[in-house]
Amino acid sequence: MQITSPDRAQLRKIIRQQRRALTAHAQHLHAQKLAENLCRHPAFRNAKRIAFYLPEDGEIDTAYLIERAWRYKKEVYLPVLPPFGHSLFFAPYTAGSTLQANRFGIAEPLCQPHHWLRARQLNLILLPLVAFDNHGNRLGMGGGFYDRSLAFTRHRKQWHSPHLIGLAHELQKVEQLSCESWDVPLNMIATEKNIYRF
Repeated sequence: MQITSPDRAQLRKIIRQQRRALTAHAQHLHAQKLAENLCRHPAFRNAKRIAFYLPEDGEIDTAYLIERAWRYKKEVYLPVLPPFGHSLFFAPYTAGSTLQANRFGIAEPLCQPHHWLRARQLNLILLPLVAFDNHGNRLGMGGGFYDRSLAFTRHRKQWHSPHLIGLAHELQKVEQLSCESWDVPLNMIATEKNIYRF
C-alpha cells in the first residue's frame, strides 16, 4: 500500500478496517504461509524461549507457529499485563493453560507472577502490529506497551536477545511511517509473502 502516514490515528483506522475485511479463508491461508516461511528461519529454529500473541482485531493468527513451537519442544510465552502496570511480562503457555481476560479483554495465561519472564529473558518475541514500512518501523495499536517493555533494546551496543520480529499481513505494509523517539524498530517483519530483514 502506497501510504505515507502523516496521521498515525487515521492510518490505524484504515489498516485495521482492511485487516478485518479479510475473509476467514484469507486469514487461514496467510497464517499458514507465514508459519511455513518463518519456521525455516534460523531466528525461529534456534530460539528456545519464544513469545507469541493471540490475535485480535484481524491480526494474523499465530496458532500454526505456536503448534510448531510446541512440536519442536520450545518454551512458548504470551504477554501479560499486570493489573496496575504499563509494561508487559510474559507468561508460559501450554496446550493445557487456562486463559483469562485482562483489563482490555485480551486473553492471558492464568499463572502466578513468579512464573513470568521479562522481555530480556526471551530469545525471540513475535509482535503484532497495525502497519510497517521498509525500514522496520512498526505502528502498533497506540498503547505503547511493547515500546515501553522493549525500550532497553534501543541502547544495546552489541547484539543480545531478544530478536524482534513483527507479524503482519502483506496489506499492512506502507511506504513510510512517521516515527516517534520511543518507537522500537524491529529486526524483521514476516508476512504471508515475504520476510523483511532490517
